[in-house]
Amino acid sequence: MGSQGGFGQSKEFLDLIKSIGEARSKAEEDRIVIREIETLKRRISEPDIPKRKMKEYIIRLLYVEMLGHDASFGYIHAVKMTHDDNLISKRTGYLAVTLFLNDDHDLIILIVNTIQKDLKSDNYLVVCAALNAVCRLINDETIPAVLPLVVELLSHSKEAVRKKAVMALHSFHRKSPSSVSHLVSNFRKRLCDNDPGVMGATLCPLFDLINDDPTPFKDLVVSFVSILKQVAEHRLPKSYDYHQMPAPFVQIKLLKLLALLGSGDKPASEQMYTVIGDIIRKGDSSSNIGNAILYESIRCVSSIYPNPKLLEAAADVIAKFLKSDSHNLKYMGIDALGRLIKLSPLIAEQHQLAVIDCLEDPDDTLKRKTFELLYKMTKSSNVEVIVDRMIEYMISISDDHYKTYIASRCVELAEQFAPSNHWFIQTMNKVFEHAGDLVNIKVAHNLMRLIAEGFGEDDDAAYSQLRSSAVESYLRIIGEPKLPSGFLQVICWVLGEYGTADGKHSASYITGKLCDMAEAYSNDEIVKAYAITALTKIYAFEIGAGRKVDMLSECQSLVEELLASHSTDLQQRAYELQAVIGLDARAVEAILPHDASCEDIEVDNNLSFLNGYIQQSIESGAMPYISENERSGMGNMGNFRSQDQQESVQHGLRFEAYEIPKAPTPVSLSSVTDLVPVPDSYARETHQITSVGLASDSGSSELKLRLDGVQKKWGKPTYSSPASSSNSTFQNPANGVTKVDVATTVNSKARDSYDSRKQQNEIDPEKQKLAASLFGGSAKPERKTSTSSKVPKASAASVPNKESGEKTNQPPPQDLLDMGEPTITAAPPTVDPFMQLEGLLDPSISSTVSHNDGAVTNAPDIMGLYSGTTSEQKGGGGYIPASGDNLNLLSELSNAAAVRGTPGEVVVPPLSQSVKGANAKDSLEKDAKVRQMGVTPTGQNPNLFRDLLG
Repeated sequence: MGSQGGFGQSKEFLDLIKSIGEARSKAEEDRIVIREIETLKRRISEPDIPKRKMKEYIIRLLYVEMLGHDASFGYIHAVKMTHDDNLISKRTGYLAVTLFLNDDHDLIILIVNTIQKDLKSDNYLVVCAALNAVCRLINDETIPAVLPLVVELLSHSKEAVRKKAVMALHSFHRKSPSSVSHLVSNFRKRLCDNDPGVMGATLCPLFDLINDDPTPFKDLVVSFVSILKQVAEHRLPKSYDYHQMPAPFVQIKLLKLLALLGSGDKPASEQMYTVIGDIIRKGDSSSNIGNAILYESIRCVSSIYPNPKLLEAAADVIAKFLKSDSHNLKYMGIDALGRLIKLSPLIAEQHQLAVIDCLEDPDDTLKRKTFELLYKMTKSSNVEVIVDRMIEYMISISDDHYKTYIASRCVELAEQFAPSNHWFIQTMNKVFEHAGDLVNIKVAHNLMRLIAEGFGEDDDAAYSQLRSSAVESYLRIIGEPKLPSGFLQVICWVLGEYGTADGKHSASYITGKLCDMAEAYSNDEIVKAYAITALTKIYAFEIGAGRKVDMLSECQSLVEELLASHSTDLQQRAYELQAVIGLDARAVEAILPHDASCEDIEVDNNLSFLNGYIQQSIESGAMPYISENERSGMGNMGNFRSQDQQESVQHGLRFEAYEIPKAPTPVSLSSVTDLVPVPDSYARETHQITSVGLASDSGSSELKLRLDGVQKKWGKPTYSSPASSSNSTFQNPANGVTKVDVATTVNSKARDSYDSRKQQNEIDPEKQKLAASLFGGSAKPERKTSTSSKVPKASAASVPNKESGEKTNQPPPQDLLDMGEPTITAAPPTVDPFMQLEGLLDPSISSTVSHNDGAVTNAPDIMGLYSGTTSEQKGGGGYIPASGDNLNLLSELSNAAAVRGTPGEVVVPPLSQSVKGANAKDSLEKDAKVRQMGVTPTGQNPNLFRDLLG
């Protein structure tokens, strides 16, 4: 091959490929690749590497990555190669980065600009390479950067570019559907493209859109039928043929689209009947691709509105599949038969012997598929045979996952089609015995409920017969070793409820069995708990019937053992057993009435029956109950904590952006002690409140944080968020599909075709007998599982708590954490803490304060200036003056011009220099410093801390 090799590669590269192929172990292959990595690290960092050499190095990096080693040291060189002007190098670079990188890699940002430039190239090969990279590397964040360019390429002159542009838009739809939701019309246009490749590529995004919602695309049925007809009639070029089948993958995709559009739609389905019938009739079953088209046709027939002729043609194709020697074709036939059984159950009768052969086939996959078919065919006449076969198969397999699946199917069929109570109990015992703890615990609970309630029959004799049968079977099984825990729970419960109900077994015999079971499974606390509860019920029934109770010695030792158990649950049950034995018959019968397992227990969550006792105790001088939160002084915090928890449960994470804080309008307050600015929406309501202490919306006098004017950043907004409508009613649309009864027509024709093709050789009589039990016999009415055989009692109405809604006339104590709103008082304070500051101002100077009610006062509101300046310095949402954020109080007082603003501002003229006494600047500076550093409560103005200290 020479020094350069037959394909322009170096001999070193060819030797690398040869050595990798001849490696005899993974360790040897790793040694070769690690040696190659060291070589590439050394050579790829050399300066002025020729383009031919760099291209070879990038290809060798691809081999390193594909063999499972890290080649990240060369990623940047592959990115640089995408910038090359040479077409071969550029395509090699794009190939490398699409294999090296994923759509969230850090180097993607370096490729977007190159992709944008290449999408505008005049060379369509460069455009195709860039579109290949777009499908792989562009993520939902970079889609807007290339989306307009890709849309323009939908009208490119080259069909290869148009096809790849459609594929790029399809990838965009899968990553971010909202980004291309406005481009659905472009997909419709490309469906009519002159090139079949572009049309075939358009079917893929249309399939995803129709799968989400087929209603807007019902008008495309005519187009799809026309395209499918043209493809089936060989009107496409020969280059689209595969194994002499015309564009088979386009046919399969069109059949899937028609199945979605024709589901439950009779007018749309009628337009498809002809073309689907032609495809089935002309189908070639000699090749795999031909069988694939036939199978997809059967799936389409089973999805659209049923047609008798199409069902008959599909049944003939299924017969060919089932008679084939290939396990793959048999599997397809079983699956297709299961789909058609939903439309006409009698179709399976002509294939009963083939189904039996599949059931006995050594291929495990085919056998499992056959069991799924039998599950769909089950009825009252064949449920015993099918369930027994399932249990036999469940015993033979070791796959726990599939064993659990088979057990759940057996339980479901036994509950729905059980021919007798005895068979049902025996079947459930087999399932529990062989499936063990793999059976869901809900199955055990359902079994206990069915034994207690029966199957919805009103015959008391049937009830007693079912329970007696269960007791007898469990007494036989109880001695077997290693029973699953769930099954033991069922046994204990049934023996406790009905062990002595029929009078065949004495209480001492049943209690002895229960004690033996608890001793045998001493490590299982749940089983011991069920056993001690069963003992309690048996002794209670004996006491209630007036019989003397003689506890066995082993039972007495079990109770003594449980009284000293580390488990509080077992201790409680043991103490309850001792307490029940010591009561009289009347009390025991009231506590544990006989055969009351189906009765509803009335639960009064509010404990309203204690109201009389509570009222009597309070009248006698007892103190009312104080909740734990109130006792710890955190009542209001607990309330808000529970409120936040409720909101988090209702809403979960909130992904919408935070609301921008709204700047509240400054409002002058009626008292100089109300220092906290509040929003205008709340200030309009404050002047209407005259009482001391505000009651909450619910009328409760409990302490709560006042958060009416505070905007929440997490959870539900508190300003204008509407109440969530939790009572919205959603109504599922009923399926309006009307099934066509075509069983008689298809069955008669199927029998004729089957009889005509019947082999002359004699059939095994065992198979005939099994087939007769599976498919023959008249179907009996199905037994439906009832949820309850007795009318449940209405649950006790919950009595509302009257104490929570009562109001008190005492004002609530001040909350140290209440920073949401100012405390509103009915009258101004008797002592003005800032009256001493009036002497600092010129008596001729007056300040005007505008209140909500329009009143004007002459008292200078010094603290209004302080609070305004403080809010400005903190960057709050209050009013910000035009002079800037750094104005202090002294500069504001010395300003010559009065500040004009909205109502609520304080207008202060400049200070007079002729004021006698202390220096105004020194006094105000000292006062500002005191306010900044804090004043002690023992100072001259204790009323400043009245809001805080109460």
